[in-house]
Amino acid sequence: MKLLRTLSTRSLLLLAVAIAALGGGAVAVAVAAGGGGGPTPPDKPLAQALHDAATADAPAGITARIRFTNKLFPSGALTGQAGSALMSGASGRLWVTNDGRGRLELQSSAGDAQIVWNQDEISVYDASSNTVYKAKLPAGKPDATGTATDSGAPPTITEINDALAKLGAQAAITAAQPDNVGGQPAYTVGLSPKHDGGLLGSVELAWDAARGIPLRAAIYAQGSSTPVVELVATEISYGPVAASDVEVSPPPGAKTVDLTPPAADTSGSGKDTAVTGLAAVQAAAGFPVTAPDTLVGLPRKDVRLVGNGDSPAALAVYGEGLGAIVVVERKPDAAAAGSTGSQNGMLSGLPTVSLDGVTGHELATQLGTILEWERGGVSYVLAGSLPPAAAEAAARNLK
Repeated sequence: MKLLRTLSTRSLLLLAVAIAALGGGAVAVAVAAGGGGGPTPPDKPLAQALHDAATADAPAGITARIRFTNKLFPSGALTGQAGSALMSGASGRLWVTNDGRGRLELQSSAGDAQIVWNQDEISVYDASSNTVYKAKLPAGKPDATGTATDSGAPPTITEINDALAKLGAQAAITAAQPDNVGGQPAYTVGLSPKHDGGLLGSVELAWDAARGIPLRAAIYAQGSSTPVVELVATEISYGPVAASDVEVSPPPGAKTVDLTPPAADTSGSGKDTAVTGLAAVQAAAGFPVTAPDTLVGLPRKDVRLVGNGDSPAALAVYGEGLGAIVVVERKPDAAAAGSTGSQNGMLSGLPTVSLDGVTGHELATQLGTILEWERGGVSYVLAGSLPPAAAEAAARNLK
């Protein structure tokens, strides 16, 4: 809830930077108004509007009705997940306290989805699969004593302008557009990639003009006037929130999947054990590594060994920004499928596609494509913000 009030300039623009800063766009985004139909705030320079949001007093709590739109996955692409609120979108409610706890509840015919978080952990419960996905949140950067610190000082207008100038080298940024979202006067800003943006068209973010609270976030694919993914507050009120509204546990018997990344090495040895470079990766992998110099016209930018010693994988990156292609190669988890294709991989429930005699599995979305297949005793996963035909052409070149 203190997001825009206390974070640094870089963090203040995190949502936009994460999607747009790696890419870029030559044409400014045409910002679509939130359509609240109520009063709008006065015109302000973007830096001033962001500064006012960052320095606004935080409310005692937030209660809101929200609408979640998800058009990312084609109908039937994810077997058994079509009715999931997380996969198909839904309406619901949001509660946030002033001490970093919150809950987002989505309702659909398949059952609720609950997203619950505090300062240390986030969990997502999907009733359609009776599964809880949880992860520890990263702590603040430690000081010399090893204690996590966060000054909470809001950025100055000069700092915001400097950050916008750096972001502007990668993305076209609109002015702060007076708007009304969820019945609140708001500002909306849009960003579009200038280069290497893949299938991303633009990103939009709206916030309460008086309180700095995010009210809407939306992602658009290239050439689309409607969002692929959108989370918007349709009604919002401010005031204390009861602890019982944000402390909800999944039902007994729910399957738990821990997505917390492995802890970093804190031994202090300082030894760099990374295996990088094609020759070193091929020597250390323990399986044939295919990483050509170029892939569908994109130069290889990096290749390294990832994972643990029992299950190493070779990761190669082609191109830059959101237009890059990532390829992961490893030994199959089960017995090698040889030339018959991927039968037991993590994407094995997805639609099949023929890759020059090998059967692959493909997830095609409006923002990118993921392919998985096996060939010659090696399992491949290819992902990129590119159309299916381009992804399949790249996969056929990996021999």
